[in-house]
Amino acid sequence: MKKVILQKTLFCLLLLSFTLGFSQSIPLSKYAKISVITCGLGNETYSYFGHTAIRVADPINNLDVVYNYGAFDFSTPNFVAKFAKGDLQYFVVVHSFADFINDYTSEKRSVFEQELLLSQDLKQKLFDKLNAVLLSEERYYTYKFIDKNCTSMVVDVINSTLNGNVIVKTVDTDKTYRSILFPYFKGHFYDQLGTSIIFGTKVDQMGTRIFLPFELKKSLEETTFQGHLLAGESKTLLSFEKETPTSFWNNIYTYLFILGFVVLAHNKIVDKIYLLILSLMGFFFVGVGFYSFHQELAMNYNVLLFSPLLLILIILSLIKNKKWTYRFAVLHLMFLIVYSLFMINKAHFFIVLPMIITSGFVLVRVIIRNKKPIPIII
Repeated sequence: MKKVILQKTLFCLLLLSFTLGFSQSIPLSKYAKISVITCGLGNETYSYFGHTAIRVADPINNLDVVYNYGAFDFSTPNFVAKFAKGDLQYFVVVHSFADFINDYTSEKRSVFEQELLLSQDLKQKLFDKLNAVLLSEERYYTYKFIDKNCTSMVVDVINSTLNGNVIVKTVDTDKTYRSILFPYFKGHFYDQLGTSIIFGTKVDQMGTRIFLPFELKKSLEETTFQGHLLAGESKTLLSFEKETPTSFWNNIYTYLFILGFVVLAHNKIVDKIYLLILSLMGFFFVGVGFYSFHQELAMNYNVLLFSPLLLILIILSLIKNKKWTYRFAVLHLMFLIVYSLFMINKAHFFIVLPMIITSGFVLVRVIIRNKKPIPIII
C-alpha cells in the first residue's frame, strides 16, 4: 500500500547490507525494540487504507530501520495489465526510520507505533526472519487485495515467529469486507462507486481476516501472548488530521445529475446511449472476472444491472424488431427486480439505487415503445 521506485529500493537494500556488515543478521542488544508501525490514510489510490510496517531500533548497534512489505515497481513491464490480472509482484524493502518518517511528514499522514513485548530470543528470531526474507527471493510475493498485502504479510511473519496463530482479528468480525471498506472512500465518490460495482461475492463474506492496517492496530491492543499483552500502548509519532478532498465532479451530485438527465430527457437516443454504457461495463466486468486472478472480481452479481445482453436489446431496437426488443426489455426488467431484492442487505445498495431507478425508467420506456398495440374493435 506504499509505492516505491526501483532506484530507492536498491538504495535501501544496499543501506541494510552495509548496516549489517553484509551478513545475514547481527545480534540485537538487550535495548533493541521491535514495533509495528501503522500509517494514516492518504488521498492517493494506493494510500486510501493506510499502511503497515515493522520497525527495528537498536541504539547499541546504531540501527533504526523500517521493513516495508508494500513496495511495488511502476516500471514493471505491463504494470497495469499485471495489476489487473493479479500477478503483480510486490516485495519487501527496508528504509532508514528517518527517511520513512520524513516521507509521511511530507504526506501529512499520521504514524502510530506499537512495541512488541517479546523476549530477547523472539526479537532476535523475528529480526533474523525479516533479514532472511529481505536478502532472498522470498522477498517477492503476489499481491492479493484481501489475502496477501502489506498488513497480512506483517501478521504472517510475526505469527510465524511466535509459532502460532497469535494475532487474530478482534474487531468488525461481524461485518462483511465490503462494509468494512466502504467508509475508507470518503471524499472519493467515484472510487467508492467503482469498487462497489466491480467487486463480486468474495467481499460480501464476513471479514474474519486482518487485511487493513487499522484492523491490525486495534487487534494488537487486545492480543495476548504468554499471559501478557503482545504489544505495548500505542504511541503517536506523527499526528495529522486527514484532509477530505473536494471536487467539482467527483461527488454524488454529478452522479445524480447525469442519471436525472437520463430519466427526464425521455429521449430514445439518450436511452440507447445509457443502455450501451451499461452493457459495455457488463462486458468489462465479465471479462475481468475471467481474466483476473483477483478472487474479489469473480462471481460479480452486479452484471444483473450491467448486463452485456443489453447490447442485443440495443441492436434489436436499431433494426426495429419490436417483438424481440420488447421481450429483451421485459427480461432485463426482471433481472433488475431480482438484483434489487438481492441488494437490499448489501453495503453498496444505496449507492447503486439511483442507477437501479434510472434503469427501471429506461426499460419501462422501451417496453411501452415496443409493446404491441391492443386492437380496438368498434
